[in-house]
Amino acid sequence: MSFPTLLIVIIVLALVFDYINGFHDAANSIATIVSTKVLTPFQAVLWAAVFNFGAFFISKYIIGEFKIGNTIAKSVNEHFITLEVIFAGLMAAIAWNLITWWFGIPSSSSHALLGGFIGAALAHAGAFHKEGIDVINYVKVIPIFLFIFAAPLIGMFIAFIFTIFIVHLFKRSNHHRAEKWFKRLQLLSSAAFSLGHGGNDAQKVMGIIGAAIIYYEASIGKTLTFGEFVENYSWVPFCSFLAIALGTLSGGWKIVKTMGTRITKVTPLEGVSAETAGAVTLYLTEHLGIPVSTTHTISGAIIGVGATKRLSAVRWGVTVNLLWAWILTIPISALLAAAFYYLVTLII
Repeated sequence: MSFPTLLIVIIVLALVFDYINGFHDAANSIATIVSTKVLTPFQAVLWAAVFNFGAFFISKYIIGEFKIGNTIAKSVNEHFITLEVIFAGLMAAIAWNLITWWFGIPSSSSHALLGGFIGAALAHAGAFHKEGIDVINYVKVIPIFLFIFAAPLIGMFIAFIFTIFIVHLFKRSNHHRAEKWFKRLQLLSSAAFSLGHGGNDAQKVMGIIGAAIIYYEASIGKTLTFGEFVENYSWVPFCSFLAIALGTLSGGWKIVKTMGTRITKVTPLEGVSAETAGAVTLYLTEHLGIPVSTTHTISGAIIGVGATKRLSAVRWGVTVNLLWAWILTIPISALLAAAFYYLVTLII
């Protein structure tokens, strides 16, 4: 089957976004092991990339489905999905990711993608509105919006409780020996978080490509469910996980600095707590099929760890700036996507 040029462009752009997502979010899983000097930056990104890609095999052969990809593909009503809408949404998400990466702001790639998709669909609906049909699939989208706030809070709560538990458990241990053990454990907790990151974020790009291919199949008279798309186009999930792993290998050093040192000073023990809490949160939301921000999740966990020492240990000025970036990501991406959509319709 030959694809039209715009669909090919969308697939390439989606994988480019996936790659950018990897280096934009590399800090999420390596910031603490770099700041605690468990691994060098190169060793850390290589470690994270291996487990980002390894998440593909867990999703496909152990979990047996890609729930998050399905959620993203169905976040917009199918009546308002076109190749132009998907193209504009991707362009907006890429633009916002590059802007926030340049300024070292750990914003959410996931929410940039969702905001772009919705913004472009709303712009399309303004020109071609079908009365009585909602543009947004609220059943899919409302939980995503709720978890903008819930995911970091869950990560924060788990990290806070876990840190207090560990400190109490090892309070009589030899400090030097305990720190050596926690440095080793950080390798496991970082790997666990990287698996969650790959499983969560790669599926979002897979969902966008799926929406484009399902739309194209429908346009030539073939009905395709998301499950059939995964089965018939097995190269899409494979390439999606590979692209994010390659992006992680490229690193994102500006954001590593923000995540690893500017929120709070992190010890190996606290790194284990933050990464474990983040991983548990990601596994929970993946089980529920709710796309969340890995950036928000690990930021919340790092804040929870810092708060166990004293509230002043958290640099709240930095945290407030992160919160603003989180809140603004979806609306700004949506506005950018609407602008891209109108520009695309003028050209095509």
